[in-house]
Amino acid sequence: MVDVLVIGGGNAALCAALMAREAGASVLLLEAAPREWRGGNSQHTRNLRCMHEAPQDVLTGAYPEEEFWQDLLKVTGGQTSEPLARLVIRESSRCRDWMRRHGVRFQPSLSGTLHLSRTNAFFMGGGKALVNAYYRSAERLGVQVRYGAPVDALELDGGRFVAARIAGERIEARACVLAAGGFESNREWLREAWGRNAEGEWPADNFLIRGTRFNRGVLLRHLIDAGADSIGDPSQSHCVAIDARAPLYDGGICTRVDCVSLGIMVNRDARRFYDEGEDFWPKRYAIWGRLVAQQPGQIGYSIIDAKAVGRFMPPVFPGAKADTLPELARQLGLDEQRLVDTIDGYNAACRVGRFDHTVLDDCHTEGLAPAKTHWARPIDTAPFFGYALRPGITFTYLGLKVDARAAVHFGGQPSANLFVAGEMMAGNVLGKGYTAGVGMSIGTAFGRIAGTSAAAAALQEVAHAAA
Repeated sequence: MVDVLVIGGGNAALCAALMAREAGASVLLLEAAPREWRGGNSQHTRNLRCMHEAPQDVLTGAYPEEEFWQDLLKVTGGQTSEPLARLVIRESSRCRDWMRRHGVRFQPSLSGTLHLSRTNAFFMGGGKALVNAYYRSAERLGVQVRYGAPVDALELDGGRFVAARIAGERIEARACVLAAGGFESNREWLREAWGRNAEGEWPADNFLIRGTRFNRGVLLRHLIDAGADSIGDPSQSHCVAIDARAPLYDGGICTRVDCVSLGIMVNRDARRFYDEGEDFWPKRYAIWGRLVAQQPGQIGYSIIDAKAVGRFMPPVFPGAKADTLPELARQLGLDEQRLVDTIDGYNAACRVGRFDHTVLDDCHTEGLAPAKTHWARPIDTAPFFGYALRPGITFTYLGLKVDARAAVHFGGQPSANLFVAGEMMAGNVLGKGYTAGVGMSIGTAFGRIAGTSAAAAALQEVAHAAA
């Protein structure tokens, strides 16, 4: 019998496996994906949001606990557990030396990500390199890894973990860490969560999945059905507006279109529907997927002009390009006159001061609903560009309720030997909204906590048996 069983293969699972092994426990990690697709959504990440009191190697300035907390409070609208959120924040300040010991390397933020140079530490080689480093370290330390091993059920005794089942095979362990992701690639569950809209559409049918196809929520559903305490709204997620031509799965970061704040967003009726200049892009980019999901046909269009070119990370796919707005409308399939009228109304409302996309500048609109509160400049310089965008789900926020030890709860009581980390519990911290890099902060913090807790539970059982 193994001491600690870790179910999952991404950042949180690997952090748990490494911590448990370092604590002296024997560890088996079960990854549902084949080896070439290992790592879950973590393979698509690129940075970690970090609290720090002074400049640190790749991090500039200071990013104290209270500022991190206020940033999180703002994006979640207060739908967060402050004790658990602050635990994540504090853990983010002391994990990077440990990460380096396991082969993770960091680099300064590059052009296009300079807004994050103070708050986020970037992984050299991105999330794939991080995942590979952790797997190499885990294998060196003697962690057993099985690929293509999706767990379909757990055997529980009350709230106590007994064994996991894989296609009839039974795997016992003294303690278990669940880190198998959300249910974003389960279309049926997404349909159930979102239902039909006023137009009779199933919005979820038009969602693209930015991350792995293997996160189907099988164990999440199983645990909830077994009486585990859950938290979060199943319709809430890290949901980004991504290029409508992106693949159904595993498009990752490169499918993002980051020019929204430099122009306007319209729906398929060629009408604006939200303030594009509400706040800095890293803090607000993740609201746009949900906003687009609420529009007819679950599609939106980002419109910019030549003045915006060079001020955002170039998209992988080139956008529609035209010398006139009617021509751009035709390319995008929008009503020509309505788009022209929308842009004329926006242009007339612009009050341009000193444009500066690196600060919350004074370029805004007046007498326009919805307003654009920053970076508002007329769209009047050819050529014009347009990008069709759809909701891209990264991970879902419905999860299992936890405490500071990462224990799964049943009827309000913490399990003695079943723990959870990563997307399966992120809803404790993220009730809604997102800010860049915080998913990795949650996964790293609670992965490390869960691994430590599981090892302690397992080794305590060994000690009792030997006494």
